[in-house]
Formats: sequence, C-alpha cells, structure tokens
Amino acid sequence: MGTDVDILVIGAGGCGLAAAIAGSDAGASVAVIEKHERPGGNSSLSTGSVPAAGSRFQREAGIEDDPERMVRDLMSIARETDDLDLVRRLAGVSAETVEWLVDEVGARLKLVTAYKHIGHSVPRLHAPVSRRGQDLVDDLIAAVEKRDVPIAVGNSAVDLIVENGAVHGALVETDGSRSEIRAGKTILSVNGFAGNPDLVRRFCPEIAGAEYFGARGSTGEAILWGEKIGADFANMAAYQGYAAVAYPQGSLLSWTTIEKGGFIVGEDARRFGDESLGYSGYARIVLGRGGKTFAVFDQKIFDVAAGEEEFLELWKYGGLKRGETPEEIARALDLDGGALAEELAAFNRAASGREPDRFGRHDFGLAPLAGPFYICRVVPGLFHTQGGLRVDGDGRVLRPGGSAVPNLFAGGGAAAGISGRSGALGYASGNGLLSAIALGRLAALAAARELGHSA
Repeated sequence: MGTDVDILVIGAGGCGLAAAIAGSDAGASVAVIEKHERPGGNSSLSTGSVPAAGSRFQREAGIEDDPERMVRDLMSIARETDDLDLVRRLAGVSAETVEWLVDEVGARLKLVTAYKHIGHSVPRLHAPVSRRGQDLVDDLIAAVEKRDVPIAVGNSAVDLIVENGAVHGALVETDGSRSEIRAGKTILSVNGFAGNPDLVRRFCPEIAGAEYFGARGSTGEAILWGEKIGADFANMAAYQGYAAVAYPQGSLLSWTTIEKGGFIVGEDARRFGDESLGYSGYARIVLGRGGKTFAVFDQKIFDVAAGEEEFLELWKYGGLKRGETPEEIARALDLDGGALAEELAAFNRAASGREPDRFGRHDFGLAPLAGPFYICRVVPGLFHTQGGLRVDGDGRVLRPGGSAVPNLFAGGGAAAGISGRSGALGYASGNGLLSAIALGRLAALAAARELGHSA
C-alpha cells in the first residue's frame, strides 16, 4: 500500500514540533497529530530551559564549556545509566541544537547567567527571558506554521500500524471515528507515562504517592505500544520530581529561591535535609517525610528570582507571605515562630562558616539570610518520567539485542532519557527539553535521509 505522508509525528510537544520543522526543512512531507486541543504538552509547562555545552552564546559570555564536561556533570549526579552513549550523543549535539533553535526556528533563547541549577558546573541553560516554556512552544508552533506543516489537534493515535514487524503509520481516532494514516516513517513524541498511575506504580513506585503536575497527555502510549511490538526499554525507574510546587496555586516556586540560599522546613518549622540535592532529588525527601512543607528565603533572593515572570505572578496573587522577622512570616502560615527563628539562626551559622550544616549542605548561595523574609507553602510533585523506549543516537527505536524496529523513531519522554537509571537524583535541569528537542530533530533528519531526502 502507498503512504499518505513521508513522516508522521505523533504528539505536538517540543519533541514533535522540532521533528516537524527539521523533517520539513529536509524536504520530507510531514504531518503532526495531537490528541489534545492545543499543542505544547509538558514543554509548555517547563521553564523552557535547554542546556548546551560549548554554544556560541557561552563563548560570547566568556564561559568555557564542552560536551565532555557536560557528560561528566550529568554522570556525577546520575551515577549510573542504561545508555551512556545517548548521554554522550545529546551532550555532543547540545550546542548545535540550541543554535538551530535560535537561527532556524527563531526561538527567543538567552543564556541564563543568574544561576546554574543542579547538574551543571557552569551556566549552560538557554531559556526564554520569561522562563516560560510556553514562549518556546509558541516559537516552535510559529516555525511549523511558517512551513505549512499541518498540526491536527483533537486526533488521538489509537495504535501503530505494524506489518511484518515494521511500522507503517498509525490508527487515528477523530470524533469517535477511526482511520489510518500511513507513513514512511513514524516518530513517537507522546511524552512519558507520569500521567498513568498504573505505569508509575509499576516502574517508579517511590514517587507513586506524589501528585502529578505535568501535562494531561503523558499517559504512556509509547510504553504500551513498545511492549506490543517487542521494543527494548531503558532507565525506566528515572523521573523528574519537583520539591516546591506552590500550594494551593499549583505553580512552580522557582528553585532559584532555594539554590541562592533559601531553605525548606516542615510543619514543625525545622529543616529536614540538604536542599542542595536539587529540586528533583529533594522531591523524594519531601514526599517521604510527609506533612506540610514551607520554603523560606529573604529579600536579596527575592530580587534575583523576580526576573522570572511566573515568580512575580506567584507574589502578585498572594502565594508568598512577607515579614520583617522569622516570627512574622511564621505567624502568617501558622508555624511556630520561635522554632523558625532558631532554625534560621542555625542555618545562618552554617552559611557563614561558623559551624557545619547538620545535613551536610555546603552551597548556601547568597546566605546568610536577613530580613525582610518570605515564606511559601510548597508540596512535592511528579512532573515527568525519564525512562522509555531505548533508542540509538538518531532516535531509532531498538529491540533487545540492538536491532532497530523498522520505520519507528522516538524522542523526548517517549524515549529513554539522560537522567540516570533510577530515581530523581539524576535529573539535571533541562534534561527533559534537551532530549525532546535534540532527539526530535535528529529523528526527523534520520527519517528524511532514509526516505531519500536531504536538507
């Protein structure tokens, strides 16, 4: 049978949109289907931060970096991975990926120098000035539309079309009716399985009790389809958590508030761990402890975080409480003011080097803290999974033993990530978006080449 399109992209998040652009630019006909009514997925909920090692923007800022350093950084927190080659591959193409986003896509990314975030020894995050992933998604959508690539929203892929072990497109449901879209190559950009409680309990049981704060569409189709066709998987127990989702607002309290010297206490107004584990690693600590939690920081940290639009909105709509003393902010959220004052004093002694921190924290940013102070009630959340279909360096889906599933590619949350083998500690800021954008682009370029197209 013939094909309806050269490349079918399933899912219109960052990965799928990048794939659509790259495939079209390589001369292939591309169609994108998205089960929800608007594109974006988890990418639109992120900070839009894409790490790149050795980008021209780093060089312009006088920052020395290279892919080998990035690999060392990533593995220093991940420790173990099922696929070191993929880590090396994505670090190796990270700079060209960001430069492609800026030069070819028109993405409005800037090198972030105000902070590095966990997992990065130098500033290498490139993000919208707003720190809103939706801005990056908007730029990707504009580039897709400029190329006249159709994005069919409200169209769910029900299953893959598989004949003699090869994938030939997908069975799609629209308004209750089903039809086939036959394609030369199919790219799975359907994100992960964090929105599927059964799969989370199966593969990531330690975070199964956390509330899910990611996109609704992350329901694990790639995992279920992959199992049916005998695909291999990697890093299935890895995930990204977030330790400081503002409650009850549901928006992220910028981790800059903690990285720059803030701390987190429980309902007894006492710290309970080393916050420098990072927002993902510390989410497991917060979840395991249970009870209410609160983030505390001061005015100078507020001033740094105020460069982020979402943070300012959280302040504007009452998500933060301000006070001149620890007792005052404690009263605002019904905490023991004396206990919080004692905890602040101990934290400041550690930050100023007068005594070791009892939890082993060594990086205190701008601390010691001084009034006025801010406090925000926070809860831990699960944002997305970091395991998935095992792929090669161009996103081809692999079987156990290393052979490729003919015509099938995957990227982003549908594919295995670069955040280690298990848990949340291996997640470095931007890992998800790098995997999405880079693998989406690489998969589309490889698919186009195999179909006889070239950029």
